[in-house]
Amino acid sequence: MFKLFNKKVSIMAPVTGRCVDLSHVPDEVFSQKMIGDGVAIIPSDGLFVAPADGELTMLFPTGHSYGMKIGQNIEILVHIGIDTVELNGEGFELLAEQGQQVKAGTPIVRVDLDFLNARGYKTITPIILTSPSPEDGETNLKAVYDRDVLALKDLLFTVTL
Repeated sequence: MFKLFNKKVSIMAPVTGRCVDLSHVPDEVFSQKMIGDGVAIIPSDGLFVAPADGELTMLFPTGHSYGMKIGQNIEILVHIGIDTVELNGEGFELLAEQGQQVKAGTPIVRVDLDFLNARGYKTITPIILTSPSPEDGETNLKAVYDRDVLALKDLLFTVTL
């Protein structure tokens, strides 16, 4: 079909750190792209922000994960660390509320990375496009793999609908 009215949405880095391919995530659900495509960031800073304007549709009380709806069709998941849900919120500070409309850069969660590292948790953070699926829209990943990224300054990927 004609693609005269395509809309591109930019997803920015939600945290400062090192951007890597999902294959580096030590969890098959993410590394095998079972819930969607995306990138991962090894954070060097503990402040996680909204990577775009949208609605904070999911914010686990433990702080380890949040989801956003951007526009009408785009949903992303930010999963902070691997198995960090086991900490029951220890080391995480919620800075926003589920259901809140947020602007790009709105603080969502503050994480004590030293605390997580001292307890042996991996802090690598997958940023996953959970919707649209490849059948619904074209995903154009323009990641900056193996390079440092700054929160809200560096583009992770765009979604074209």
